[in-house]
Amino acid sequence: MGCCASNPGGGSKASRVKRWRSTGIIGLRDSKLKTFPDVVIDMERAVRTLDLTHNKISDVPGEISKLINMQRLLIADNLIERLPGNLGKLQSLKVLMLDGNRISCLPDELGQLIRLEQLSISRNMLIYLPDTIGSLRNLVLLNVSNNRLKSLPESLGSCASLEEIQANDNVVEELPESLCNLMQLKSLCLDDNQVKQIPDGLLRDCKSLQNLSLHNNPISMDEFQLMEGYEEFEERRKKKFDKQIDSNVMISSKGLDVGVDK
Repeated sequence: MGCCASNPGGGSKASRVKRWRSTGIIGLRDSKLKTFPDVVIDMERAVRTLDLTHNKISDVPGEISKLINMQRLLIADNLIERLPGNLGKLQSLKVLMLDGNRISCLPDELGQLIRLEQLSISRNMLIYLPDTIGSLRNLVLLNVSNNRLKSLPESLGSCASLEEIQANDNVVEELPESLCNLMQLKSLCLDDNQVKQIPDGLLRDCKSLQNLSLHNNPISMDEFQLMEGYEEFEERRKKKFDKQIDSNVMISSKGLDVGVDK
C-alpha cells in the first residue's frame, strides 16, 4: 500500500480526508496511484463508496476487509491480477466493478458478498467462475464479457435475482441447464462465443426473457426457431421493441434484431 497521489481531488490532505469522512465517498480515479492508499484503509467504517478507476494499482491488500460499510467498490482499469479472500468480508458491498484488469480467477469467498447486486469484471483473463457465485442471491447484473471463459457454472442458476448476463467475447461452448431457473432474467448476451445449442427449456421457462443475443456462434436460426417457447419469447421481445419506439428510443438501422445469425 502507499500514500495518495500528490493532491488528488484538490485541497490539503487533511481537508480531503475530512470531506471523505463526512460524505463516505472517496474519489481517486485518474490519480496516478500505483498502490492502494493507506489513508483509505485507515478510514475503515467511514467508507461507503471508493472509486480507484484508471490508476496503476497492481495489488488489493487483505486489509480491505476493514471497510465493512463499503457499498460500492470501483477499481476498473488498473493492473490487478488477484483479489484477496478477505474481500468476502465486505458484507455491505452492492456494486463491484473490476473491468479492465488482469484477473484470471476470483476467490471462492466471492460468494460471501450476499448483498452484491452488480458484478462487472469484463476485459480480464478469467478462465472460470467459482461455483460459490451461486450464493449471490441478490445479484441483478453479471458482466463477464471479454474474458477466456469456456463455460458458465451450473450454480449460476441459483442467482434468483439475476436480470442481465453479459458474456460476450469468450469461448463458451455450452450453457448450464440451470439457467432455466432464472425467472427474473431479461437479457442474455453471448455474442462471439462457441455456443452450439442452448438449454431446451430456456425460452419456455425464463418467462421474463426479452433479449437473447447469440451473434457469431455456431447455433443456427432454424434451430432457435424450433425451440419450445420461441413464439412466447418473440412476443415479449416485440413488446419491448414497441415500448422503445413509443419512448422514441433510437434503434439501429437493422431494426428489430432477432439475436441469432441466419
